[in-house]
Amino acid sequence: MIFPAILVISVIAFFPLFKTFYDSFFKFGLNPIFERQFVGINNYVRLFKDPRFLDALKNTIVFTLVSVALETVLGLMIALVVHQPIKFRGAIRAAMLIPWAIPTAISSQMWRWMFNDQFGIMSRFLEALHIIQPGTPILGRPGMAMAAIIAVDVWKTTPFMALLILAGLQLIPEQLYEAARIDGANAMQRFFRITLPMLRPTIAVALIFRTLDALRVFDVVYVMTRGSVGTETLSVYNRHVLMDRAFTSASFGYGSAISVAIFVIISVFAIIYIKSLKLELD
Repeated sequence: MIFPAILVISVIAFFPLFKTFYDSFFKFGLNPIFERQFVGINNYVRLFKDPRFLDALKNTIVFTLVSVALETVLGLMIALVVHQPIKFRGAIRAAMLIPWAIPTAISSQMWRWMFNDQFGIMSRFLEALHIIQPGTPILGRPGMAMAAIIAVDVWKTTPFMALLILAGLQLIPEQLYEAARIDGANAMQRFFRITLPMLRPTIAVALIFRTLDALRVFDVVYVMTRGSVGTETLSVYNRHVLMDRAFTSASFGYGSAISVAIFVIISVFAIIYIKSLKLELD
């Protein structure tokens, strides 16, 4: 039974990875007029000289750090609230999953309309609060567009974090809290000395899932801005290289190098999390 499983994993996972890595050492396009040429590591050297790649890398890191941090804090707060024996707890738990259940492409298009400078309800709301001037194109301004994209991602994905953390909360024995109350520990002491340490493995797993997902973010950025006004991420740039230039230039090998770079960055983040949070993978 082990050999068929290894064979399936090799075909599905390792072969595309090996093929992408192999192609990254060549210069070629999908149009037959571009002859395939071996260029060694030139495609990787080109990455560090490509300002558009470096900007996309910076945008990806900013998006990942800010969105994952907000989603973790908000997810923890929501999980603590819905873990309490409050009224309509089941309905609240079901309702909070609605943003996460909506396909990303649909929710992103919905928020794109809501941020429209002429008729968007979010634009009207921010104007009423005097946060922006009337007619401000939120998705057309550098900085504001990235903030809007991060806000949409936080709105959509925080329920996922809350759900994972809630599962961890339910595994903490109630006897620990009862013993702490008998010893005179207040709510803050119980949180920092029982809840947070017991949740560390759960939060670590949630952080890994969300960080790896955020590092390859594509759909929310592509739908809302197409990567314009300083919002282009690595995946959006790679789509441009691999698809828009596939038949017009010999950029397919360079696109493969970008794919390998994304894989390496994600792997580095995963290793850092596993080492720093002392996760056991057995």
